[in-house]
Amino acid sequence: MKKFISRTPIFILCVWLLSVSVNAARMLIPGGQVVALELGDNTVTVAAFDETMGAAARQAGLKVGDHILSVNGVEIGSPDDVRYALDRAEGTVKLTVLRNKKTTKIQIDPQVTQDGPKLGVYLKQGITGVGTVTWYDPDSKKFGTLGHGVNNPKGELLTLTSGSAYDATVVSVRKGACGNPGQLLGALRGSEPIGALYKNTNRGVFGRAVKDFTGEPLPVGAGKDVKVGPATIRSTVQGDKVQEYSVEILKIYPNASGAGRNMLLHITDPALLEITGGIVQGMSGSPIIQNGKLIGAVTHVLVNDPTTGYGIFIENMLDAAA
Repeated sequence: MKKFISRTPIFILCVWLLSVSVNAARMLIPGGQVVALELGDNTVTVAAFDETMGAAARQAGLKVGDHILSVNGVEIGSPDDVRYALDRAEGTVKLTVLRNKKTTKIQIDPQVTQDGPKLGVYLKQGITGVGTVTWYDPDSKKFGTLGHGVNNPKGELLTLTSGSAYDATVVSVRKGACGNPGQLLGALRGSEPIGALYKNTNRGVFGRAVKDFTGEPLPVGAGKDVKVGPATIRSTVQGDKVQEYSVEILKIYPNASGAGRNMLLHITDPALLEITGGIVQGMSGSPIIQNGKLIGAVTHVLVNDPTTGYGIFIENMLDAAA
């Protein structure tokens, strides 16, 4: 999965099972477009330090990415909770933060201003980052991305309370290497959302579009249609242009219904290997096409071999999106 950080101009969140016969009869528009995703929940994270007032917090040990759990014993679920705790504080405040899945205690002397005490940091609620659209249904206006879920700072599946998708463009690529997954770096192409996110699951993040995604619909392939052998993926790794690249499906795991690992695939396209080195963060959700059918999405990369990774069956994404 691509690495999720704060939303800035540059980026480094009752189920009815559809039968195979219903899924196979569907026609969906395959994606490949890169999008910025903003997933809201009840987590509050340090996004940046204020240049003039952030020195004390930085020197006290607070870091970008710290998830603030409490301030002076007040449990934090929104930036307003931080302001509430600071307004009632006298002198030094005690923060409990989560960092790398471990809790840390930090004491900070807030900056006194006319608007009240300030920590001198910018906060964000939820998680933002870059992903790739897998499919779009022009009839329902639903779309799917990632092929896997987004976790909160505790490593648990984020409980989505609100979310939006935005047009994005790739401005640079950090090439993948053995032991060091690469990454797409993207920028917003507009401030207005192109869709509202409604569900975060371990099989993908799903939304409803406010504008249509364009393209030629393809039939949906069931898991039984997937074969070992050649296929293609659609991704955006330069600018905003969707390109199709060759891959090879090496193995099939039909019973791995919830892990996003139904297929093992290998990047064979020389152009993609030259640009990215293989599968990089931000390509999660890239649609997989075989024999004229939309069969799945790229989900993971092998850390020790960026040319190889996993994909999920499209029927598993559609089941989760319902």
